[in-house]
Amino acid sequence: MKFFIDTANLKEIQEAQDLGVLDGVTTNPSLMAKEGISGKNNVLKHYKAICDIVEGDVSAEVIATDFEGMIREGEELAELDEKIVVKIPMIKDGVKALKYFSEKGIKTNCTLIFSAGQALLAAKAGASYVSPFIGRLDDISFDGIQLIEQIRTIYDNYGFDTEILAASVRNPIHIIRCAEVGSDVMTGPLSAMLALLNHPLTDSGLAKFLADHAKTNA
Repeated sequence: MKFFIDTANLKEIQEAQDLGVLDGVTTNPSLMAKEGISGKNNVLKHYKAICDIVEGDVSAEVIATDFEGMIREGEELAELDEKIVVKIPMIKDGVKALKYFSEKGIKTNCTLIFSAGQALLAAKAGASYVSPFIGRLDDISFDGIQLIEQIRTIYDNYGFDTEILAASVRNPIHIIRCAEVGSDVMTGPLSAMLALLNHPLTDSGLAKFLADHAKTNA
């Protein structure tokens, strides 16, 4: 399973890259605003800075909600770097835009997926990725992992190439469960990735090894 980091913070992206497990980045307007990035030119420059750090795909979201606007913004984003994946919302004009970009050879990530039907439409339109938001589904007492399982079954049944990108991942348990049910990608915060490192037996075992080494060399 690929690991994407969901942030616009360059320091966190670099830390994840240095860890050696990072495969890509996802961003959105909210994450840009969190970093104080505003204004079209500054946003575009920031996307380019992210692309300069990572080797994999970088999802960059359009703001427009009409077909023409999404096409215009998406093409501009795609021109920034070959790593850019145009992030498109799951709406009617968004599905049309997915088809357009697919025919142009531009990668897309269909975001705000909350049902298997939406994921099916996105795959048929040629989306490169679909992003089911598992954390937000959990918030309304629906098992987000169950949705990943449904999408996996449908895509496997019909041989869709669209990759399942589990989004709104919030903790290490989400990551493990996504891996168990066959999500192609997960995107989440750096804290969730680093939490995979932690286990009390690892800590106590290492402390014992170091203590024994100190005694041996005393």
